[in-house]
Amino acid sequence: MKLAWLKIAFLNLLVVALLGLFLRWQFVHPKEGVNFKYFLHAHSHVALLGWLFSAFFIAFLPSYLPENLYRKKIYSWLFWLAQASVLGMLISFPMQGYALFSITFSTLHILFSYAFIYQLLKDCKHSELVKTQHAFSFKFFKAALFFLGLSSLGPWAMGPIMASGNSFTNVYYNAIYFYLHFQYNGWFSFAALGLFFWLLEHYHIPFNRQKATLFFRLFFWACLPAYLLSVLWTRPDSLVYVIAGFSALVQVVALLIFGRVSLAFWPQLYAKLNAWSRSLLLLSFTAFALKILMQVVSAIPYFAELTYKLRHLIIGYLHLVLIGFISLFLFGWFLQMRWISLKNRIAKIGLVVFLLAFILTEGLLFFQGIFFWAKLGMIPNYDWLMFGLSVGLPVGLGLFIISNSFKKKLA
Repeated sequence: MKLAWLKIAFLNLLVVALLGLFLRWQFVHPKEGVNFKYFLHAHSHVALLGWLFSAFFIAFLPSYLPENLYRKKIYSWLFWLAQASVLGMLISFPMQGYALFSITFSTLHILFSYAFIYQLLKDCKHSELVKTQHAFSFKFFKAALFFLGLSSLGPWAMGPIMASGNSFTNVYYNAIYFYLHFQYNGWFSFAALGLFFWLLEHYHIPFNRQKATLFFRLFFWACLPAYLLSVLWTRPDSLVYVIAGFSALVQVVALLIFGRVSLAFWPQLYAKLNAWSRSLLLLSFTAFALKILMQVVSAIPYFAELTYKLRHLIIGYLHLVLIGFISLFLFGWFLQMRWISLKNRIAKIGLVVFLLAFILTEGLLFFQGIFFWAKLGMIPNYDWLMFGLSVGLPVGLGLFIISNSFKKKLA
C-alpha cells in the first residue's frame, strides 16, 4: 500500500474541514455571489467520498488480502480514478450545484465503487485470511460492501425523479435520505465495526462469537427498515412510524448485546491498544451509542417532526456519526496499526485541538437546537462562536497532518 494514498485521504479531510469553516463564515459575513447550497454539496461529497470512502478503501485491502493480491494495479487505478472524480466534484459543485459536470463526476465515482466491490470480493475468494483468521469480521466487511452498493440506488433514482418534474418534492428528498442512510448507517458503520472485530482477530483475543453473531444479524436486518426513520418528516401512515420505531428498538437491543460482548474482552483489548487508540475508540463508540439512542427518540412522532424542523440538530447528528463515530474510529485504528504516528508533539497538539473543536461545536449545535425548541431564540453571538470554535477543526487537523510521521510502508 502506498503512503500517498493515506496522505490523500487525510488531505481530503482537511479540505472538508476548510469547506466547513468557509460555510460557517457565510453566516458571519455572507459573501455576495456565493451559493451556500453549492458549497455544502462539495463539503458533503468530499467528506463521504474523498475522506471516508478512501480511508476504508485503504484499510480494507491489506486487512483481507495477501500482498500479492492487494498490490494489483487495478486497485491503484481505481483509487486514483476515484480521487479524480472527487476532485471533479470539488471543482464543479461550488460552480454549478447539481448539474451536468457534478452529476457526471458523482456517477463516475459510483461506477468506480462498483468495480471496487466486484474486484475486492473476487480477490477475497482467493484469500485464506477471510476463511481462517478473519472469518468473523468478514461478515461485517461483506455487509458494508452490500450497503455501499445499495446506497447508490438513491442517486440513480434522482434522474427519473427530476425528469418527471418531481424535483424538490418529498420523493426527491427521500431519495437523498436513502443514499445518506445506507452510507453512514450501512456502509460506514459496518465497515468500522468490521475493522473493530478485525482487531480482535488480529490480536487473537477471544470473544463470544454466538452473541457477536446475534449482534451482527440484528444490526444488519434492522438497518434496512431503519431507513423509514429518515422519511418520518413527511408525516406518513402510522404503520411507517411503527416499523421505524421497531427497527430503532432492535438496534438498541443489538447495542446492548454489543456492549455485553465488548465488556467481556475489553481488559484484553485494553492491554493491546496504545493510549491514544484506546481513547479514540472509547470516544468513537460513545458516539455510536448516542447515535443509536437518538434514532429511538427520532421515531417518536413529536420528535420526528421537531428534528427535521431544527437544522442544528440534523447537522449535530450527522457530525456525531461521521466525525464522532466513524472518523475518530479510523484515527484510532490507523494509529493502532502504526500507519500514522503521534510521536511528534505538534501532531499531538493538533489532534487535541481537533478533538476539542469537535466536542465544543457539537455541544453548541445541540444547545442551539434545544434553545429553539424551548423558544429561547438564538444563543448570543452564536454564529461568531460557531465560527471561532470551528477554526480548531482545520487548524488542528493541519497540524496533525503536517507534523505527523506517516509510516513509509502501510502493510
